[in-house]
Amino acid sequence: MVYLVNQIKPRTALKNIEPYTPGKPIWELQQELNLDKVIKLASNENPFGPSPKGVEAISSELAELNRYPDADTVALKEAIAKSLSVKKEQIIVTNGADELITLISEAFLEKEDEIIVPSPSFSEYDFGAQIMGATIVPVPLEEGFQFNVQKIVDAITEQTKLLYLCSPNNPTGTYLSKTELDQLLQAVPNNVLVVFDGAYSHYATADDYTNGIEYVRAGKPILVLQTFSKIYGLAGIRVGFGIAPQSIIQSILKVKEPFNVNSLAQAAATAAIMDAEHVEKSREGNSAGREQLYQAFQNLNLDYIKTESNFILVKFGPNAEKIYHDLLAKGVILRYGKTWGLPEYVRVSIGTEEENLYFIESLTSILVNE
Repeated sequence: MVYLVNQIKPRTALKNIEPYTPGKPIWELQQELNLDKVIKLASNENPFGPSPKGVEAISSELAELNRYPDADTVALKEAIAKSLSVKKEQIIVTNGADELITLISEAFLEKEDEIIVPSPSFSEYDFGAQIMGATIVPVPLEEGFQFNVQKIVDAITEQTKLLYLCSPNNPTGTYLSKTELDQLLQAVPNNVLVVFDGAYSHYATADDYTNGIEYVRAGKPILVLQTFSKIYGLAGIRVGFGIAPQSIIQSILKVKEPFNVNSLAQAAATAAIMDAEHVEKSREGNSAGREQLYQAFQNLNLDYIKTESNFILVKFGPNAEKIYHDLLAKGVILRYGKTWGLPEYVRVSIGTEEENLYFIESLTSILVNE
């Protein structure tokens, strides 16, 4: 039998899309290099584990796996609404915040539209626009990776449909103050949806930080993204959610799959959002780890960006890629900055005290030998 050569052509928009490259998993590096000890400080995961209440809730749901999950995520939306003092009609729950970014793109973007993204930032914002054939307008961050409100406002055109703000920003750890966000929201036209990604908001300690939810309560055209993957420690089951005016939520619901969040994830998140003890433990551990790494970088004369998140952007210099690979050989997985156009930087997720110490010792030995 003779088969014809495949002549099925993908959409033109796919030419501009590169698949997302996740952080290397621990097991893969162990197999590649035959290592016994590997620590992963690459994916901004919670090193203190998942919410115990979330784990317990998963166990209680196992016997019902023959049933489809609640398509409307009623119990979880009620728990979120109670915790954050918003209405359940203002909430959409998704398979991680990544899915919500894609749904926002599908709901609001046409081919001729533009999105504005401070740069560098989370790559999924670009991905959502690319699959819809929209144009991405990057606005470079200033010295020290600080936001420039005026430059963001100046980038808005008649074609602008979405404005993404990640605060604290991934991968820099910098943030928008409440004053700056006030200025932005006053200047942005009402036909531009501001998407405020607060995935790391629980880690922020600055007095002038805002997670953006207050603006939803005030009826502003803003959509706030949140996730259970970070401080709640539920990255493995993928739950995110958005909070916005009801009319915006209703538009996004039209493109959402009916059973997008599985029943175990819904149960775990419903319990985890009430697990104040785990949240506080994670926050305190992160603050201690942040200071531990700051001190180490100072001792090693390495420049770093002060962070409001659970990761630190560190400048290794011209040899950053070599140092990154040398650390891999010692069983330390970081995130190399070339993916964000920062070839002299790495992003270090804050680990436990022991993980941080192992990383510091490994990095010190490499730099001393150089």
